[in-house]
Amino acid sequence: MAEFAHLRSKIAREVFDYQVLQDALSGYRKPRDKVTQLLANGTLIRIRKGLYCFSEAFRRESVVREYLANLIYGPSYVSLEFALSHHGLIPERVETVTSVTPQRPREFFTPFGAFSYRKLNERKYSVGAALEKAGATTFLIATAEKALADKVWTDKRFSGSRIADFEDYLLDDLRVDPNVMNRLDMSRLEAIASAYRSTKIDNLVRFLKRSRRIRHA
Repeated sequence: MAEFAHLRSKIAREVFDYQVLQDALSGYRKPRDKVTQLLANGTLIRIRKGLYCFSEAFRRESVVREYLANLIYGPSYVSLEFALSHHGLIPERVETVTSVTPQRPREFFTPFGAFSYRKLNERKYSVGAALEKAGATTFLIATAEKALADKVWTDKRFSGSRIADFEDYLLDDLRVDPNVMNRLDMSRLEAIASAYRSTKIDNLVRFLKRSRRIRHA
């Protein structure tokens, strides 16, 4: 127990990389062997190569999956289906944590579940992310507007070439809540559309504006 208390005094965060772990174990003659032992006895969990956390019995606070998504592969931020559910735009609970990245697409399967990353070019990636907090943990996630734009853009099943097609797609296919949809920030959406430079996303903005006008007529 004293050994663990010493380790926790060296590592303040619940999630940490291999360098932090090596520094904390620098007093051991064979730090790598000690890491293997801590993994084997359940003190530590390997999330992916080079990324670790304390097991549940030894944590001071919960591990936030959105924060893990930021760390597992980056640069990235949570978006798409997971962020749509997070913001209440869709009713379904989404198990895979979905993110966007300017890097190549990847998938990771970890002790904390699946993490999926879709590629956006730098211009599209650079707008629409915000910091949120869960307890003491801060993570990067798309705004509701950006999550919706990212989903529409990456969904190759839907062409988005006609404004009239968006109602069925959003309300029936994605099951977007119309009340939440009509509270989206249009100026934020327009800024995202400007970065996207896409007819598909321009049509999304046009549909949402028209829907709002009809709703308030």
